[in-house]
Amino acid sequence: MTMTMQIVPNIALVDYPGAQRAALHGLADMFRLIARLDPEAAGPEVTIVNADTLPQQGVTALLFPPSIGGARGALDHPLARWAHRQHAQGALACSVCAGAFWLGHAGLLDGRPVTTHWGLEESFRETFPKARLEPEHILIDDGDVITAGGLMAWTDLGLHLTGLWYGGAMVSRLARYLLIDPAGREQRNYSSFRPERGHGDTAVLAAQRHMEMHLQGPLTVPQLAQVAGLPLRSFIRRFQAATGHAPATYLQALRIEKARGALERGAENIAQIAWTVGYADLPAFARAFKSRTGLTPGAYRARFRAAFPPGAVSRRIPLA
Repeated sequence: MTMTMQIVPNIALVDYPGAQRAALHGLADMFRLIARLDPEAAGPEVTIVNADTLPQQGVTALLFPPSIGGARGALDHPLARWAHRQHAQGALACSVCAGAFWLGHAGLLDGRPVTTHWGLEESFRETFPKARLEPEHILIDDGDVITAGGLMAWTDLGLHLTGLWYGGAMVSRLARYLLIDPAGREQRNYSSFRPERGHGDTAVLAAQRHMEMHLQGPLTVPQLAQVAGLPLRSFIRRFQAATGHAPATYLQALRIEKARGALERGAENIAQIAWTVGYADLPAFARAFKSRTGLTPGAYRARFRAAFPPGAVSRRIPLA
């Protein structure tokens, strides 16, 4: 679901100790070009923040850029605590390269597929053993958390976010202006399911978070109402008002979106993917998947699966 331009994205770029200046200011420039390329578009509000200037109001997205030898955060660091609070309020949490360590310390990566620079693989696995690290991928969009890999992957993330908020046409215009090749940058995801999380209804957001983390198990609307702490009818009414979807419709869309990501990234068989996202019945999964994407799971994988040359991530050179 592409964000309507009635809502102007508010992006906080985090200037942590050692953050790469080129990425911080390059992302700011990239996002500010949107309004220049299309004067009718309300370009995003971009702020570079640090530990002393953290906004307390909610942001649409927060982004930890890459670094070379910079700080990698800690559980009790003010930036990590702030990121956790913002994410709990509905912010999209993003990182590039070593920026993923900050999201990990914020408690946002357990059980999620994530990526970082391949040179950081060993350190990252030791620090966050519960995260599902997939360093062969340059970008992984897991809904409310997006991680990108190498030092220059901030360009991939910037184009990806532009597509989510402004559509594929703006991505093409921006890429041409910056002389960046957009090929292989997940433009197919620009029409993907992008649920609303910045609505401010904490009870509904609790149910949304519960779905994100428990897709594999059986989830019913009464169970979700209990998680939200609301009577069933009130929950259904408030969920629809906050997200624009009925709970059951939302849950199916979320499951199919997670399955799309798994089909694009990995080599798991389709039955395993279906089970992972909560479908015990493979034919039912296939029907739901085709209904939403227009393709069977197998055809979708054949068209969109990312390909990597043999040995592309075999060398492990430590990143200081």
